[in-house]
Amino acid sequence: MRTLADYHVPVNLNVLPIDVQFIGKPDSPISPIGARSIGEIGSTGVKAAIANAVFDATGKRLRDLLLTPYKLL
Repeated sequence: MRTLADYHVPVNLNVLPIDVQFIGKPDSPISPIGARSIGEIGSTGVKAAIANAVFDATGKRLRDLLLTPYKLL
């Protein structure tokens, strides 16, 4: 039988170094300070992936955040 204790949870140590680059071309219509960003796009599926891992391990589908042990009972 699988449990959440068997599931590997990624932590900061698993994240590769982040390389920040400035391109020198402001995006004034989007941001008042002219900042551009794309980093948020990579994090949009993380919550769904963790919720699916919880479902895979427990068989219980949680559809709202925060994912807590109390909600699994």
